[in-house]
This record gives sequence, C-alpha cells and structure tokens, in this order.
Amino acid sequence: MKLERHSQIIRLISQYDIETQEELAQKLNESGFHVTQATVSRDIRELKLTKIARPGGGSRYAVLHNVDEEMSLKYINVLKASFQSMDLAQNILVIRTVSGMAMAAAAALDEMNFQELVGCIAGDNTIMCAMRSADEALLLMEKIRKMLDSVD
Repeated sequence: MKLERHSQIIRLISQYDIETQEELAQKLNESGFHVTQATVSRDIRELKLTKIARPGGGSRYAVLHNVDEEMSLKYINVLKASFQSMDLAQNILVIRTVSGMAMAAAAALDEMNFQELVGCIAGDNTIMCAMRSADEALLLMEKIRKMLDSVD
C-alpha cells in the first residue's frame, strides 16, 4: 500500500502544481487513498520531495533531481511495481504498465536521468520513451531490464 501511495504521489506532483500537504492529502483521498496529513508529511520526507518556484509565483512539490542510492531504489521499486512489458519500435521504447501507473513510472524514469533518454510521454498504462537512435533504445531497454531483475 505504501509503495502504491508513493507512486501515486509522484504521479500527482508530476500532473498537478501541488503547493501544500493538505492539497496533496486531498488529491490522495480523491484517488482512493485514505491518508492523514501526518502520513503525507512522512511520505514527503521519505520521497525527499522539495518545493520549487512556479512561474508566475508560488511554489509546488517536486522530486529532487540529485538522486542518491536510496532514492534510486525507490524509483526502481515504482518501476518494478508498475511494469508489465517492453518493446522496441526503432528509436522508441514502449513500456506497458499496470493500469493507472504509467505517469508515475515515467516520472521515475525521467528522474533517473538516463543519458540515452530524450523524453517520455505517458498515458494510462503505456509509456513512450524517445531516444536519438535505435541503438540507444536497445541500450536503455537492456539497462531497464537489468535494473528490474536486480531489485528484490
């Protein structure tokens, strides 16, 4: 349940400009997670979320870009929990996820800063990852496969 909630938090802060813990708790409750502000506060600390300035004023929660080993493991766990399959289409890596998890998995991939990855587009259960070449797409596919196989 905690991993699913963490995945949903990553998805929500990627999708919405969430400024407060109360707003995040409300979005989580609307998503079917029954949380208190104390739970949200712990989750924010565990995920090492930070606030960044928004264009036009205000701030919003975001995932730190300098990911340490513990944080990388959390992102890998988000991927592993949501992953269904992968396939290549030239320089595009298509990743299928559990329904509703593509956005969180794509956010996790983006935060891992793979040098081959130009960018991701996520739907409900599908992520399209663009690389500059078919060779880079194959290389990223191999990296993801090894990463998923190495996590217990």
